[in-house]
Amino acid sequence: MDGKSARGSRHGDTPAAHLLAAMTGGGLTVTQLRVPDKTNEITCFADLLTPFDLTGVTVTADALHAQRGHARFLVEDKKAHYALCVKKNQAGLYERLHTLPWKEVTAKFYDRTEGHGRKETRVVQVLTVDDLDFPHAAQVARVVRHRTCLKTGRRSRETVYVITDLTSRVASPQRLAKIIRSQWVIENRLHFLRDTAFREDASKVHTEHGPENMATLRSFAINCLRAAGHHNIAAGLREMSY
Repeated sequence: MDGKSARGSRHGDTPAAHLLAAMTGGGLTVTQLRVPDKTNEITCFADLLTPFDLTGVTVTADALHAQRGHARFLVEDKKAHYALCVKKNQAGLYERLHTLPWKEVTAKFYDRTEGHGRKETRVVQVLTVDDLDFPHAAQVARVVRHRTCLKTGRRSRETVYVITDLTSRVASPQRLAKIIRSQWVIENRLHFLRDTAFREDASKVHTEHGPENMATLRSFAINCLRAAGHHNIAAGLREMSY
């Protein structure tokens, strides 16, 4: 799950509509909720997922949702699993994960990809934890990403931590690496497409429920094109227009 603002819907003192959506690992958008003004995605997390049977499902979300209440909701109420990114907005938890004995870790997985104008190498290290102050936490992963821009040769490095209730018996470093990368599915296969193929941020629709209704229609169109076998949504739109 992830959120996105429809920037063009900003009107006067009215902020842009912010929409929280959930997508399956296969790229199907299943639900969306408009985040009320003067609040944030955290308050909508449970409302978005409550209608669904999530038994055995692993839910991924960005660092904003690394909340203890969210973890309890998923595991205790929905019988689901979680894999939540932890960044410095959770300063105490981040520092605790940062000081774990990573130099002693033997459980590792290496992954290399090339795309979007860059080469990327990811090193995933995994530790089993039993004394972390986070509900149902069983493992922590440290992901170190080394990126090289193919055009400029510029290199960068990023380290992120992911906390999960999945035990080492059911989630090896390789499986955790796949789960962690799946969070990018919603960025690449929904939000990026709504911005580029549908130019969502350029839309000036702002009246009442207009922004979320139009976003829903765009997501529905993407779902339909994928169901019809189109891997390239922009090409699918051109074919439909013919």
